[in-house]
Amino acid sequence: MSQPSTVTVHAPDRSPRRKRAPGKLPLKYSYAPSNDGTDENLLILLHGLGDTELPFANLGRSLKLPQTATLSLRAPLRIPFLEEDAFQWYPSFDPLGDLLTRPDPTGAVDVLLLTLKALVDDCHWPVNKIHLFGFAQGGSVAAELAVRVWQDRVFPSGGETVEPLALASVVTIGGPLLEHPTFTPACATPILVFHRLPPSASALPSSAVRAFERAFQEMKELKITGGEGMPRSREEWEPVMRFWAGVLGRRVPEDLLEVVAGGPV
Repeated sequence: MSQPSTVTVHAPDRSPRRKRAPGKLPLKYSYAPSNDGTDENLLILLHGLGDTELPFANLGRSLKLPQTATLSLRAPLRIPFLEEDAFQWYPSFDPLGDLLTRPDPTGAVDVLLLTLKALVDDCHWPVNKIHLFGFAQGGSVAAELAVRVWQDRVFPSGGETVEPLALASVVTIGGPLLEHPTFTPACATPILVFHRLPPSASALPSSAVRAFERAFQEMKELKITGGEGMPRSREEWEPVMRFWAGVLGRRVPEDLLEVVAGGPV
């Protein structure tokens, strides 16, 4: 008697694989749908001080993360006294042109919350499918945004009290938390803190690392020797890609059917 064989049949998936592209957002942006035709995740990229959204839009497309659309945002404030396009997420300089030692990210987080609301309400992105990647200033406001979403429960449904919400993940490249609020429980959004060891200007002090440990339930620290700024090599990008592999959602076909076919007796 031959053994029954199992045949897997994929029924038609009737739910849309493409999310609606953003329309009007509070910030200038560059958007790209996923490279493979399925928009299961959204990666929001936040540039550093003095940059624009365009280099990070190119970066997002080049990553080709599976089932992941990318949205690169331009910071809201132009850096004063510069002719070229150069933007900042929050006021960074005093009247003499020196960097502020205690900048206030509140305005940046507020406008990013409005951006998230538009993505959730108009484009139907679930909060837990939205990932953040930020460099320097962008990394700081990414982490601050995740904490604010968690603390404030900013997307209630029907006016009812909801459980705290967690964004899908955060990667901060050299950007520390600027505010150190005390709250329990800590934010459930997984975060990867990438920074370089001294004497690099991209190094984070131990106090900054401890602040992340207090603010986030799941914090991974990646310390790199040498270099400056963004990951520059395959070796430096590889642990970031591993982190994403563990947090990115993966869409499976709906209505997966298993058919058992019996052979002749």
